[in-house]
Amino acid sequence: TLPWDGRIASMRTRPRGASRHQRKSRVIILDIMQWLTSVPFGEFVFTILVSMIPVVELRGGIPFGVATLGLPYAAAFVAAIIGNMIPVPFIVVYIRRIFLWMRRHMPRLNSLVDRLEKKAHLKGQNVTRYKYLGLMIFVAIPLPGTGAWTGALVAAFLDMPLRKALPSIFAGVLLAGCIMSLLTAFGINLFSSVLA
Repeated sequence: TLPWDGRIASMRTRPRGASRHQRKSRVIILDIMQWLTSVPFGEFVFTILVSMIPVVELRGGIPFGVATLGLPYAAAFVAAIIGNMIPVPFIVVYIRRIFLWMRRHMPRLNSLVDRLEKKAHLKGQNVTRYKYLGLMIFVAIPLPGTGAWTGALVAAFLDMPLRKALPSIFAGVLLAGCIMSLLTAFGINLFSSVLA
C-alpha cells in the first residue's frame, strides 16, 4: 500500500458542504488516483506522466516507478523513456513559435522566455562543437539542467532538424535511463542494508 491510499479512502467521505458537481469531480479524481496507484498498468501510466514533467523527467521517473510504485525495473525503464520522449518532438518543432506567441500575447512572461532562451543558448555552446554526438551526451548526463527537455530546447535554438535531433536525444535518454536504473538499484540496496 502507498502512503496516500488511506488518504484517498478518507477523502471520499469528507466533503459535506461541497456541491454535487464538486463531489462528483472529487470522486472522479480520486478514482483516477486509485487506478494510477493500485493497478500495474495504472502504475506504468503514472510513471510515464511523472517522466513527462520538466526537471523531473526520467531522473525522477525511474526511482518513482521502482521505489514508490513498486514497478519492476524494466517496466519503470520503458515507462520513463516513453514519458521523457513524448514532449521532445513538440519542443523541437514548436518551442520557438510558442515563445514568439508568448512575447506578443503575454508580455508579462517575457522575463521567463528570456531566461529559457538564454539557458538554451548557454547549453547550446556545449553542444555546438560536437553537434549530434554532443546533444546525445548532454541529454545522457542525468543532472539538473540537462535532459531531454533542455536538449530539445537546445536543438530547436541550434536549428537542428527534427529527423537528426530526435535520434540523438533518444540515444541520450536511453543512456540516462541505464544510468538512473543503476543508481536507483544502488540506492535501494544501500537503503535496505542500512535498515537491515
